[in-house]
Amino acid sequence: MSSWIIDRRALLGAAGQLGGVALAGQATPGWAKTLSQGAAALPQSEVLSGEAITLRIGKGHVTIGGKPAKAITINGTVPGPMLQLKEGQMLRLTVINELDEPSSLHWHGLVLPFQMDGVPGVSFPGIPPRSSFTYEFPIVQHGTYWYHSHSGLQEMMGCYAPIVIEPAEALPALLPSMREHVVLLSDHSFVNPARIARNLKVEADYYNRQPQTLSGLMAGHELSLDQRLSWAKMRMSPTDIADVTASVMHYLANGHGPDENWTGLFSPGEPVRLRFINAASMTFFNVRIPGLAMQVVAADGQDVQPVTVEEFQFGAGETYDVIVTPQNRAYTIAAETMDRSGMARATLAPAAGMTAPVPPRRARPLLTMKDMGMDMSGGAMKGMSMKMRDGSLAPQVKMGPGVDMISAMPEDRMSDPGIGMGDVGHKVLTYRDLVALHPNPDLRAPEREIEVHLTGAMERYMWSMDGKTMSQAHEPIPMRKGERVRFTLVNDTMMAHPIHLHGHIFELVTGHGDHSPRKHTVTVQPGGKASFDVTAEPGDWAFHCHLFLHMAMGMMRVVQVRPA
Repeated sequence: MSSWIIDRRALLGAAGQLGGVALAGQATPGWAKTLSQGAAALPQSEVLSGEAITLRIGKGHVTIGGKPAKAITINGTVPGPMLQLKEGQMLRLTVINELDEPSSLHWHGLVLPFQMDGVPGVSFPGIPPRSSFTYEFPIVQHGTYWYHSHSGLQEMMGCYAPIVIEPAEALPALLPSMREHVVLLSDHSFVNPARIARNLKVEADYYNRQPQTLSGLMAGHELSLDQRLSWAKMRMSPTDIADVTASVMHYLANGHGPDENWTGLFSPGEPVRLRFINAASMTFFNVRIPGLAMQVVAADGQDVQPVTVEEFQFGAGETYDVIVTPQNRAYTIAAETMDRSGMARATLAPAAGMTAPVPPRRARPLLTMKDMGMDMSGGAMKGMSMKMRDGSLAPQVKMGPGVDMISAMPEDRMSDPGIGMGDVGHKVLTYRDLVALHPNPDLRAPEREIEVHLTGAMERYMWSMDGKTMSQAHEPIPMRKGERVRFTLVNDTMMAHPIHLHGHIFELVTGHGDHSPRKHTVTVQPGGKASFDVTAEPGDWAFHCHLFLHMAMGMMRVVQVRPA
């Protein structure tokens, strides 16, 4: 199981292999062309649907700002082709690996037999170079999902694409027929991912180009001198919002950079469904459409009672469906990175060629003591550094150089809109806003609780769970088939982590009883905690942070579900 964690030697080896990628001609899948009439308007020749589909993983490039960047493609494109499926059908997918290295595809968020989940070393051996593998499984759900490689550096190099599954029976009263657009957000770099990882190992804030400055201190901006000295004594930085930023990444909407301006068309006054997918490797996005409210109707493919917001923040691996009703003008879809160093941009317009003003990037946020799991309401920061590594607060955590803090007072942060979103002046979605549209399928109370600590050492760029990397954790997390379990995730780091459990849809513990929101990926805020209840499905399942390099460095475990 430990063999698929990417160590330094493997990263450098992959860099050598991918360094020779030849630049093939780039095509764009029909659903992602710069001007879109909507998914329903796609000709049948540009749709991958039905019960038998063939996909090819190969080398190519993606054009960003007129320049080619090396990429791993699906059917020759970045992103790859959209799969349009129907709940209740059988699906047979033949995946041909045209690379000179092993590959795989994982069907993110789908409930399926574990042998078909697509994680090498966990659920199947992988797809050897120049060979193929056939996935076969029933489609038992509907909604917005995506698929991506789970091998080597391939996901970070563009090997991903959307999945849209129509419900078995239409619900016209609740889900009326309307124009739909997929908006898949991602990040891509001209720098090889192995080099990015090496730079972070050498200097964890290598890509943080928004530090506090002396001129800012003298001007009285942000933190005082005493506060800055206190952070420095703890060897922490309040500007460590993201470890991979716009200094090395470019941000794409449906494979297009901001200047290419992907545009989705609409008729004024008609409702439009936007299926947002965060397929980025290392980026949280803050999504808003200035001048246009969004009605959230699904989270991670699961229907929710409509909730109106102006903005939402989501992590890698998460999806949201929203309904908007635009008028006779153009609107900018602004997907600002959480650290506000960059932005993906797209447009909604009633006619081709129309654009709207692009909002300027907002000021970079700062972390607080709350993000360190410390309640400062009763005193100042003095002496706090002495309490940062109190192992008695988390006995199951293996203390060592890979753990630089334990949250002293982690709070449930399900009502938190996300880093930097508390003072934006308008309604931002929170997990507690989400209420399932239908009663949950399993209303049993959990039989037991499993607490997992998300641990790390920023200065050493080490990431783990319970103080152990994947290669160090020789025992899986055990469960029994059908068992009802509560997971509580405690974030002992100062970065947000989107945690994904393969093969399961779980219920967030947010106080909504039998209508708890259901998801497959949950973001745990810095210094905070999050809980979900889940019914165990048989098999071996990956359980990891969906920030690619955090997972690669070891923030991953295997959940092993055996017969009762």
